[in-house]
Amino acid sequence: MRQDFMYGQAFGRWLISSFALSFFLLNVAHAQADKALYEPTIAQAGKDVIWVPTPNDLVVKMLEAAKVTPNDLVYDLGAGDGKIPIQAARQFGARAVGIEFNPDMANLARQNAQRAGVADKVTIVTGDIFKEDFSNATVVTLYLLTTLNLKLKPTLLNMKPGTRVVSNSFMMGTWEPDLVINPETGGRGALTPATGGRGYYWIVPAKVQGEWSVTGLPGITTANLSLQQKFQKTEGTLTFGDNRSQRVVGKLNGAQFTLSYKDANDKEQTFIGEVAGKKIYASLQDSPTTVITATKLH
Repeated sequence: MRQDFMYGQAFGRWLISSFALSFFLLNVAHAQADKALYEPTIAQAGKDVIWVPTPNDLVVKMLEAAKVTPNDLVYDLGAGDGKIPIQAARQFGARAVGIEFNPDMANLARQNAQRAGVADKVTIVTGDIFKEDFSNATVVTLYLLTTLNLKLKPTLLNMKPGTRVVSNSFMMGTWEPDLVINPETGGRGALTPATGGRGYYWIVPAKVQGEWSVTGLPGITTANLSLQQKFQKTEGTLTFGDNRSQRVVGKLNGAQFTLSYKDANDKEQTFIGEVAGKKIYASLQDSPTTVITATKLH
């Protein structure tokens, strides 16, 4: 009986000790978990910019302006807490990648994606936006200073024509936006205090500057098209085979190229083409069955 009593006491002390150890380990685990929940502060310093989160309504309007769909791959340059990639995946069904230099912030973005239930669609890369490859993006979002946008601009302009670029608050120098996004209206409009920001939207244009030989224009055997390009805007000279020439202006919407000119009868025509490297395949707005081809000479 005495042995059973002593055994019972020992077993009780073991249970108490085990419970105390478990309780201690659980508290340590909770403390570690709490420590892992990094909490950034607005205006905290980053590598090149301070961190300020994009307002929720502007995030949505930026992604809407870019017409994001489940077929898109969205890259957010300077992803912060992951708000934009998460919204692109959760609301628009896109795959999204955020590039964030701060390891703590990148880890927070991963946790946020997990909590939002989109970790299978969102990847957060801890890296430098000037070193990471995002050339396969169909949509690029950013919230950087103008100086950083300008540094990125050559890379963006070399992306596939039709790639959509959306910036919170800051522009791209002389590359004029295709759309100014007002969160209150979703489109062009004056900034009001209630909107909390403004976005700018560009479509990467195809490269058409140079000399082109054009065939298929009605009433014209061949023509030469000499173009100068400033981002999505073009102007130049269209010269017919009989040496008649005229100044022309055009516009690019990604790979789609629109050009206005006067035909052999001095009638205004609109040439609509698709740029494919050194070829432009086109028709006329008033005659969609017309087959026109332009070939790059140099």
